[in-house]
Amino acid sequence: MHSDTHLVLHHLRAAELEAEARAALPREPRALRTQLGWILVELGLHLTQQPPHRQARLA
Repeated sequence: MHSDTHLVLHHLRAAELEAEARAALPREPRALRTQLGWILVELGLHLTQQPPHRQARLA
């Protein structure tokens, strides 16, 4: 599979999972533990979607 195709499929699946997660959230105020859990999930997704800040140097 080409890397571009794989990347597009990855983004589509990530969008589907995010939509499912948002639909599963209760409409009432959530407990602090649940809020913290979702914040950590969002942070993890944000960190994995950013490109590396600098490239490794080969000696």
